[in-house]
Amino acid sequence: MNPIILASQSPRRKQLLEWAEIPFEIVVKETAETYPDSLPIEEVPVHIARNKALAVQSSVETGKVVLAADTVVVLEQQIIGKPVDREDAVRILSRLSGNRHRVITGVVIRQGEKETAFADITDVYFHSLSRQQIEFYVDKYKPYDKAGAYAIQEWIGVVGIQSVSGDFYNVMGLPVSRVVRELEKYK
Repeated sequence: MNPIILASQSPRRKQLLEWAEIPFEIVVKETAETYPDSLPIEEVPVHIARNKALAVQSSVETGKVVLAADTVVVLEQQIIGKPVDREDAVRILSRLSGNRHRVITGVVIRQGEKETAFADITDVYFHSLSRQQIEFYVDKYKPYDKAGAYAIQEWIGVVGIQSVSGDFYNVMGLPVSRVVRELEKYK
């Protein structure tokens, strides 16, 4: 496989591509993570990923394959973003505690005018967490750059998640097996 361009600064997406042994280089352009209010929730991360892919595609060599992704956490039909501070992280995790939420990752792959876009959805069920557990996690792991204020591969995922229905790696930020299958269509 020829090297692709990863339009993401996410260390988790970088790690997942490395695990899949996909050669890549990272190119990032600042883009607004905004979307029209009328957009259905399942389309929001695809919209944001497309904007990232288009911004990066315009700045790289023609013909390069660009991969972009965006992940949102959804609880009760509301997108839960990244926490703004400690109290916000504690509040978010308190809402997720004992509940099911969805993690939706939008993926866009572009090469010239060719585009593949999809959203992958994983249901995550949290055990009930005590305030002490939540504060321990937030204070130790500082999940301020993570949608939903947590990373499944960290302590809270190990002790706090009851079950996952769907692609585990999607919760980390990239449904890798599906991405690999889609990338194989680009030569």
